[in-house]
Amino acid sequence: MKHVSILGSTGSIGKSALSFIGKHRDRFRVVGLTANRSIETLKQQILEFRPEVVAVAQHDAAQTLSRWAARTPDAASVQVLSGEGGCCDVAAYSNAEFVLSAIVGSSGLRPTLAAIRAGKHIGLANKETLVMAGDIVMAEVKRHNVNLFPVDSEHSAIFQCLEGYNVKDVRRLLLTASGGPFFGKTTLELEDVSAEDALKHPSWSMGSKITVDSATLMNKGLEVIEAHHLFGFDHDRIDVLVHPQSIVHSMVEFNDGALLAQLSLPDMRGPIAYALSYPERMPGAINRCRLEEIRSLTFHPPCLETFPCLSYAYSALREGGTMPAAMNAANEEVVALFLAGAIRFNQIPAIINEVMSKHKNVRCDDLEAIFEVDRWARSTVADITREARK
Repeated sequence: MKHVSILGSTGSIGKSALSFIGKHRDRFRVVGLTANRSIETLKQQILEFRPEVVAVAQHDAAQTLSRWAARTPDAASVQVLSGEGGCCDVAAYSNAEFVLSAIVGSSGLRPTLAAIRAGKHIGLANKETLVMAGDIVMAEVKRHNVNLFPVDSEHSAIFQCLEGYNVKDVRRLLLTASGGPFFGKTTLELEDVSAEDALKHPSWSMGSKITVDSATLMNKGLEVIEAHHLFGFDHDRIDVLVHPQSIVHSMVEFNDGALLAQLSLPDMRGPIAYALSYPERMPGAINRCRLEEIRSLTFHPPCLETFPCLSYAYSALREGGTMPAAMNAANEEVVALFLAGAIRFNQIPAIINEVMSKHKNVRCDDLEAIFEVDRWARSTVADITREARK
């Protein structure tokens, strides 16, 4: 029986993980859950999975949940924590052996590090953790001798393709991208697209932030940086191909010219299940992929002129230091502004580029310095948008 905590249990990854665990209660037991403020969903999860401890990042929501638990017999035994500290406590909870890190954005960094430092094995679905502080995180993984399993479909695919092979025999990694809802569009055609348009992903069902990132190709840029830290390949050995069918989740090209690819239907339960059950492959995690019904698999180079966010991510990776953290924070802020209707779609890359051009990059291994850069970038986005409204 593997005891599991899920950070971000009310998001799409967390829900998919609980869906899988719910079918295999003889193999997995949920002992900890965290959420931002979606307490109605969290209440249902508490009643169904009976965790020992939960945390809610928003203090007011945590107080509401605590009062509910106190008067609900089936939830009375659960310990309710709050704030970032509470989420870190759940991440490091003594009765958990595996922690699925699925908190969206930079908020996932501290809890993930707390879990690593407590010796928990990690299923990482929060790419910002490695984008912001990849060197620090991977050093902690090595120091505490924990396993880190990638849960992003692309990195899970690379992980599976590399198993049993010497990385010295690998020429490059090929990450695939669906292209999002705007594949084939021009910059002019994207000028007036709405948030509703951007959220109509053709292949995947994801949260709003990652769906917009997919539409701008920033999601793939973040994954390039993540792949660098996970697998140790430099930027010039990690390429991206647009693959609209989302069946080939990524590939490895070897020095002899051979390619290995991992294929499955687009369903996050696949990589989640593999991370949870590794090295075993549990039956029925996802529906079978019937190639005779798919018929066609196509691949295209990304259009960096229309979707420059991918090139910004490569630039941030090349520069290293605090530049990826600045880029990531700027992206989180502008995506939130776009979803709120405060800026246009084409302003997303423009503002990110301006923030990166203003950032004085430094090399550091200090987590607090990285968070200071994160705060600076968010403040700079606010200054840029305020000035644009004058």
